[in-house]
Amino acid sequence: MSDHYKTLGVPRNASADDIKKAYRKLVRETHPDKHPDDPAAEERFKQIAQANEILSDPEKRQQYDLLGEAGMRGSAPGGGFDPRTFNQDGIDISDLLGGIFGRGGRGGRGTPQPERGHDLEAGVTISFRDSLNGARVSIAVEALAPCTDCHGSGAAAGTRPITCPDCEGRGVRAQAQGFFSLSQPCLRCGGTGHVIEHPCLTCGGRGSTQRLRRYQVPIPAGIKDGARIRLRGKGEAGSHGAPAGDLFVKVTVEPSPVFTRRGDDLVVDVPVSFSEAAGGAEIDVPAPDGERVRMKLKAGTADGVLLRARGRGAPKNGDSGKRGDLLARVHISVPRKLSRAQKDALEKFAALEGDDPRADLFERAAEA
Repeated sequence: MSDHYKTLGVPRNASADDIKKAYRKLVRETHPDKHPDDPAAEERFKQIAQANEILSDPEKRQQYDLLGEAGMRGSAPGGGFDPRTFNQDGIDISDLLGGIFGRGGRGGRGTPQPERGHDLEAGVTISFRDSLNGARVSIAVEALAPCTDCHGSGAAAGTRPITCPDCEGRGVRAQAQGFFSLSQPCLRCGGTGHVIEHPCLTCGGRGSTQRLRRYQVPIPAGIKDGARIRLRGKGEAGSHGAPAGDLFVKVTVEPSPVFTRRGDDLVVDVPVSFSEAAGGAEIDVPAPDGERVRMKLKAGTADGVLLRARGRGAPKNGDSGKRGDLLARVHISVPRKLSRAQKDALEKFAALEGDDPRADLFERAAEA
């Protein structure tokens, strides 16, 4: 009795990717066309295909791990029956347990069911400017695509899958044991109802291969860091005519050395001199489009105050023509060194200031 895990050379806790890689490697190494003088090559190749058929299907693998090969055949003493078809004295409990082992009940045909392709995820990094203006970015994705040699059939050129001779295309085999009516997935075809006698050498009978595909990703203006763009139908190929999955592209935006994003608003730190803040002034502030925006400082502007230029921020993603605001955060610049003339001027100014600005602070501290 063969051990499917040993046949593929993987441990019992192997992941689906480990099983896929092991199977592909063995297909390339053991295909009968590469060993024309070895009479056992075809049988060995069939065992590898059979092991992969069971272990690559989560439901079949679960049943195999639970019952073993003998249990799946329905030949193990005292067990190995499928509770979906248990019928004794007219009692049918298929409705209660039918979903435990996956495939449908008696009389159902085991034809392959279309399965949508897996979704994929990729990532791109764009500049801050491109996040504001929009762009088109090229990405490369390696994913399963229909095999170009067998066109997705899994059979070698000039051949095609045949009806399974063991189950006659039903996908299940029934056995009668006393009061029990046992129905098990056909071990030869794995429940698909067909057999590929001569698997495609390129894809190993899977009907799909890993291929590197390139896509142009449209980046909308105003996109935010961490956003995901969905490309429908650009994921892995589906099986048996089912649609392909989708490709999700996660966007990373490089930080700007000048602007910080706050929703759709852009914040820029703007240094101003003491005299500008105290006496008021008009100052130029850089805008994200490369232009300058003139803003007015009121006399007595404090450090940290935000000045707003409406509609000069980031485009609102998905809302054509609308933009956030540009916020200029005032930082009063204090010179580290003063000339003699500047010191004299400050001393004169201090003499004119009058009251101590911290007097109220000490009064409130004494009352606390």
